[in-house]
Amino acid sequence: MSKPNRRTVLQLSVAPFVGVPRARSRKRRADGFFGLHFDLHPDPDDKALGRDLSDAHAGALLDAVQPDFVQYDCKGHAGWLGYRSKVSDSPAGIVNDSLAIWRRATDARGIALVIHFSGVWDALAIKQHPEWGRVDEKGVVDPRGRASLFGDYLAKRMIPQLKEAIGKYDLDGVWLDGECWAVHPDYGAAIVAEWKKRTGEDAPRSEHEPGWQEWLAFHRKKFFSYVKTYVDAIRAAHPPVQIASNWLYSTCVPEKPAVPVDFLSGDYMGNAPVSKARLEARYLAQTGRPWDLMAWGFQQSSNSAAGPVFKPAVQVQQEASIVLAQGGGFQLYYQPTRAGRIEPHLIKVMAEVGRFCRARQAVSHRTLPVAEVGVLFSGRSLYRTTNMLFGNWGALSNPASGWIDLLLACHHSVDVIPDWRLDLLQSTPLVVVPEWTDLGPEVMAALRARTQLTIIGGAANARSLAREMGLVLTGEPSTQTAWLPSPEVPANARGLWQDIAPGKAQVLSLRHPNPDLSREGVPSVVRIGNFIFVPGPIGSAFATTHAPALREWLRGWLGPVFPARVQTNAPSTVELALRRAPGKSGGLLLHLINTTAMQVADDYAAVDFIPPLQPFTVSCAFPQAPRRAVWHPGGGELAVSWANGRAEVTIPRLDIHGVIEFPT
Repeated sequence: MSKPNRRTVLQLSVAPFVGVPRARSRKRRADGFFGLHFDLHPDPDDKALGRDLSDAHAGALLDAVQPDFVQYDCKGHAGWLGYRSKVSDSPAGIVNDSLAIWRRATDARGIALVIHFSGVWDALAIKQHPEWGRVDEKGVVDPRGRASLFGDYLAKRMIPQLKEAIGKYDLDGVWLDGECWAVHPDYGAAIVAEWKKRTGEDAPRSEHEPGWQEWLAFHRKKFFSYVKTYVDAIRAAHPPVQIASNWLYSTCVPEKPAVPVDFLSGDYMGNAPVSKARLEARYLAQTGRPWDLMAWGFQQSSNSAAGPVFKPAVQVQQEASIVLAQGGGFQLYYQPTRAGRIEPHLIKVMAEVGRFCRARQAVSHRTLPVAEVGVLFSGRSLYRTTNMLFGNWGALSNPASGWIDLLLACHHSVDVIPDWRLDLLQSTPLVVVPEWTDLGPEVMAALRARTQLTIIGGAANARSLAREMGLVLTGEPSTQTAWLPSPEVPANARGLWQDIAPGKAQVLSLRHPNPDLSREGVPSVVRIGNFIFVPGPIGSAFATTHAPALREWLRGWLGPVFPARVQTNAPSTVELALRRAPGKSGGLLLHLINTTAMQVADDYAAVDFIPPLQPFTVSCAFPQAPRRAVWHPGGGELAVSWANGRAEVTIPRLDIHGVIEFPT
């Protein structure tokens, strides 16, 4: 993660520390539900590291916030260690040992202490040892200081640093930053020679040269080997320590988990964080690994001159709700002052967010999905149609994120289906395939085998399935203006469309070349058996506009063919998530999230008021009438009416997040 420029030390009081007895044991990092993250990225200009941190300050924070874990800085992208080291370089300006202070405070309370540690990205190491650096396609050592996965950096610098820090501070875990997203193709002489030996070919320098995809796959495989090497080394030396590599096995690395990291984690930032968290949380929830997401406690504007803007507690609580509803852990990131002090007003926000999360822990943490609608996430398509080794994919993931947002706005409970989870393709009642361009033969075979309703999006997918499904195509895909009908105003879905003829298909909706919907309509949605084809850029269109007309267009034709299990008269900004508690007897949990006023733009960086919604009704289909309904947090009973196979309750008020529990 990047380092905001924050050098001012504010002198505000903190309640005095009251000592507590040493805890008998500390929580395992992978089991953590709510935590805090503080990184500094130390550099040689630091003159007062740890000066304003004390046992009293750290203890007061922990007593107020009561996290399960604290992640504190050890080494940032600059490569300098934040403690006095015998194996590497530390800034001269270390006044107090911050990690020692945090270790004493966390240990006394049974809280895990984890270090933030930059891995692949280490500018100091590469400056001192250019031979350790990644070499770009022009033969230049990486000027930003990214290490080669093929060199001696790992063995001679990174692993010794990690072993020293873990041993010195009796650490519970390591959260490695600057990892997958910092990896780029490497043209070092030894790597190029190894490639030549394996393939008989010169290493490709761009996507226009033969072997490019194989060249990228070669580096991906090496990255997994790199992670496994340090995991094995740490585990051999310090077995209890738990490890995560930032964004590994998320949408950034969309592969089946294989390297034995202990938990999955990632920090999300930027505009529309609710939408970002929706995609990432739903993906991680399907990995089968312990996971959490980290929200930045400040908005880092894309306008660098503006600087960071702190988020009010309600804004962070709204973001946290997205993560909690998918069963994950949640952590909150702030930077201390350069002298190690965390300001009391920020501690107050942390405490408010912590209380909010704790009140929902019993009905959220480690809960399991209840399948209704699944949106396919195609890692293969991203790998094979981009020049990146790993994400953040940005707009390239719009097909999936747009469909997720669109379906949620229509009050469907939505999960993400990674393309390596073929079992979910068979068990989910409705599968939506966004406009990916290269699904691969295994996924295509699994889709063909489906007997339940399937929406096939995008021009490329329509062409791939047209012949065997009896879809009649006319011409080649082309970028077209497309106006779609909705009750109030037409919806704009301009982009790549494949023209289709009705043939024997049932036409569910039309599109038009201009907003005059009385003429020149052609099919935009057709149904053939259990397959519905939407051969255009619907996910991308909604991701870039979130136009209400697109939502109402989808609701108009999807509702009659796939009635949602949960139905409500709440506004479209209420997000629903169906979950169940672990175990065979786990009851049904329906999460309701008020995403009204969510932050979406630099011009409005912070949100301090989320209007409460009241009252509205929610009904859910059941095979038989549920015994009762309980509202969380609080545990109050909700009156349940039963008719036509649906249980209906009235929600008197929804502030940010609540859960209806239907016990078994």
